[in-house]
Amino acid sequence: MKAAIFCFTDCGAQLAIRLCGALELPKSCIHTTERFAQAYGLTAHESIFADMGALFRENDALIFISACGIAVRAIAPHIRDKKTDPAVLVIDDRGRFVIPLLSGHIGGANALSKHIADILNAAAVITTATDNAGRFSCDGWAAENDCAISSMEAAKAVSAAILTRDIPISSEHELPDTLPDGLIKSDSGELGIYIGVHAVSPYDHTLRLIPRALNIGVGCRRDTPKESILNAVKMAFENSGLDVRSIKTIASIDIKKDETGILRAADKLGAETVFFSADALNKVQGRFSESDFVRDTVGTGCVCERAAVLAGGELIIKKTVYDGVTVAVAQKQRRIVF
Repeated sequence: MKAAIFCFTDCGAQLAIRLCGALELPKSCIHTTERFAQAYGLTAHESIFADMGALFRENDALIFISACGIAVRAIAPHIRDKKTDPAVLVIDDRGRFVIPLLSGHIGGANALSKHIADILNAAAVITTATDNAGRFSCDGWAAENDCAISSMEAAKAVSAAILTRDIPISSEHELPDTLPDGLIKSDSGELGIYIGVHAVSPYDHTLRLIPRALNIGVGCRRDTPKESILNAVKMAFENSGLDVRSIKTIASIDIKKDETGILRAADKLGAETVFFSADALNKVQGRFSESDFVRDTVGTGCVCERAAVLAGGELIIKKTVYDGVTVAVAQKQRRIVF
């Protein structure tokens, strides 16, 4: 976790240092006045809030050891979207209360508040309705399990409805026998939740929680443009009924590690990149779509299928070719745990 901690009193500075130790954060993440920086060997900042915009964008969490009003005024100009805003917490300088102010579920502020409260033997002041009612939080579960959310409007509808009734849920993976309060197994209904990488909608209004569980193997000629790679991935996914938001990684051979098209396509898809040597690819066990030309050119007979499997998972889409770009897809198996 990357975080910034703000403090303005003697007790706050001591608490900030304690949190750095417990959360394994560098003391350089503490922002305080020159007086307390000198007293505790911390970095002095010309203005504590001068770089708030950058801190807001670059950190996973902002922790204010202060009054709530100070935090609210500091972050207000920078709030944009609950899908991307960092977790924002407030702690009183005596360490009695931990309050998540922003991004409670998706940003992880609620979970972090509970963790810090355990560290400090404090009370976590959680105000989100589903948490307080003991009901399932769809966006919180998605954040904890690395899932994309198909629609924030659908997530809001589910979060509102689940407070008063049970919501049906289904999945491409086996669901556990015991479900959280607010959920019931069913594959039909007016409003429901579907967990899976396929773009299916079993309910009249479906919230899809999309596990980032697919690793894409890509092969291409030198200087293939980003658009060609994106189109090849899109075509492979559409033909198989998969949602591109399920992509975790784009993988290829290491001679492509500086291939601009692959790197830009991965960035557009929000995917990680990984590149393997020909020797590593050749050691992958399985039956693949081998090509003597590819072997003579790069040292392995199949880049896309081998790279997809080596990135993790079982091959669910074998080598496909679109406009000179080869694509294969492997899926990591996962259990649904609540």
